[in-house]
Amino acid sequence: MSAFAAVDVIRTKRDGGRLSDEQIDWVVDAYTRGLVAEEQMSALAMAIFLRGMDSGEISRWTGAMISSGERLSLDVSRPTVDKHSTGGVGDKITLPLAPLVAACGAAVPQLSGRGLGHTGGTLDKLESIPGWRASLTTAEIARQLEDVGAVVCAATSGLAPADKKLYALRDVTSTVESIPLIASSIMSKKIAEGASGLVLDVKFGSGAFMKTLSQARELASTLTSIGVDHGVPTTALLTDMNVPLGRAVGNAVEVAESVDVLKGGGPADVVSLTLALAREMLALAGISTDPAAVLASGEAYEVWCRMIAAQGGDPSAPLPKPSHVHTVVAPASGVLASLDAYAVGVAAWRLGAGRARKEDPVQAAAGVLCLAKPGDAVTEGEPLLELHTDTPEAVPAALSALEGCFAVASAASAPEPIVRETIRGTV
Repeated sequence: MSAFAAVDVIRTKRDGGRLSDEQIDWVVDAYTRGLVAEEQMSALAMAIFLRGMDSGEISRWTGAMISSGERLSLDVSRPTVDKHSTGGVGDKITLPLAPLVAACGAAVPQLSGRGLGHTGGTLDKLESIPGWRASLTTAEIARQLEDVGAVVCAATSGLAPADKKLYALRDVTSTVESIPLIASSIMSKKIAEGASGLVLDVKFGSGAFMKTLSQARELASTLTSIGVDHGVPTTALLTDMNVPLGRAVGNAVEVAESVDVLKGGGPADVVSLTLALAREMLALAGISTDPAAVLASGEAYEVWCRMIAAQGGDPSAPLPKPSHVHTVVAPASGVLASLDAYAVGVAAWRLGAGRARKEDPVQAAAGVLCLAKPGDAVTEGEPLLELHTDTPEAVPAALSALEGCFAVASAASAPEPIVRETIRGTV
């Protein structure tokens, strides 16, 4: 007979108490095995949402979720380092970043996810490449890391199963925004991947889950502390997500933009953030190579091609094109003063680039191209945004989402830097 009862654990947190290590270990394990009912874990998640957790509770909760499944053993000859983004609009950074860091000499085991709502998913983007597959075995991941240096794929089924159950529960109980639950969810998966270092891109602004810099700072501090507690050096960059990242928002369009970056072009903001994250990842891996020089050399693009081909994809194949394109024009001449990331993300989602439920399909060719970004001169009647979709009937809903999302002025203020702060957690 168990020494604990779920109702007692719920009551402890409901009343503002601190959960003991033993309570946390028991409730996470029992929930994973189906011994704690969904309604009981729902109540506990809401109690945590309302009452919070201290740093010790969060670290232990993370450890319990890691222990609910397997921990990858990445026996490769290169130093391993990973990156995670908290999600944004046009955030395709993993695509150029993983091959770039690999080209510099590290191994990048990037286990990624799918989009939900207005934020895009890395796997959805890559699946627009003909033949590419997301699911790999642990042996395939290790072999590709050794041979290519980078892998971007879905998490294996045995990785942090407690998080898979709890993540789905949080989504339907309005407890997603809890920092203790967000932080433990992210870090349980990332630590279980087995990388020796981790760099986090913690976004704030209209297109991010954390709307303010102070919220992002709290989350970043929590994440880095968990990493240190579990022996993984962790660095967090706080980055601006008030404006879409780059000019492409969607799936195939973001792949195309990433390839442009890898070939030495691409939007300045995407290049800047890719290099900033690469420098932090290489520092954790103990590699002094300059990523800007490697990017300019074309070596990162060569790794990209090998990485895509290793997972069945054809890097030279044409990417899907939409059957319908709708253009939004500038209402006046001047300078584009603002472009709201959240509105653009919702528009891309409604055009078919994202999903409302995990089981929904996505359109590879759907998305939004931002033909102008804040600070660019625009001319009345000239194209400002392109809406791409295979379902023209979705355009009115996308246009509705874009109402009031941009402003044209006689002048625009100087742009803010993308990276605002860096928080480093050393072991």
